[in-house]
Amino acid sequence: MTAASSWRSQASRLLGEVVRFLAVGGLATAVSFVGFNALAHGLLFGTAPLRSHPIVAYVLANVVAGVVAYVGIRLWAFRERQASDQTTGVVRFFVLGALTMAIPVVCLWISRYVLGLSSPLADNVSANVIGLGISTATRFWVFRRFVFDEPVVREPWRPPA
Repeated sequence: MTAASSWRSQASRLLGEVVRFLAVGGLATAVSFVGFNALAHGLLFGTAPLRSHPIVAYVLANVVAGVVAYVGIRLWAFRERQASDQTTGVVRFFVLGALTMAIPVVCLWISRYVLGLSSPLADNVSANVIGLGISTATRFWVFRRFVFDEPVVREPWRPPA
């Protein structure tokens, strides 16, 4: 294998990871978006049980979305990688996920309590566009570097003898 074909193979593998990561993230984001807007703004239910607690609503919706994300990332997005230790990998995933969730939470907090914006549009732009965009790039790097840190080594296929 030449250096160029090795580089192309690695780039192709990385691109596949990015695309799968974004697809899983899109599903988790949909879960988070619907959950947050249901709890904080009454989407789907007509009543908003956490209208006066948007930060709590955001965190609860993202806990559910985090479980969806872990399953998708573990089984599909990073299927070519694994955690060096499975138990530690799960703990790292949720701890680092919680830390990176601080980014959209801070954006929502600034929008609500510094800028005084409380409309559904302002909440969603601050948390689910600005904050989530920044945290998505951060999560990809963090999960790949600190959670799913071991590439799976597969033996080349050989026909049976």
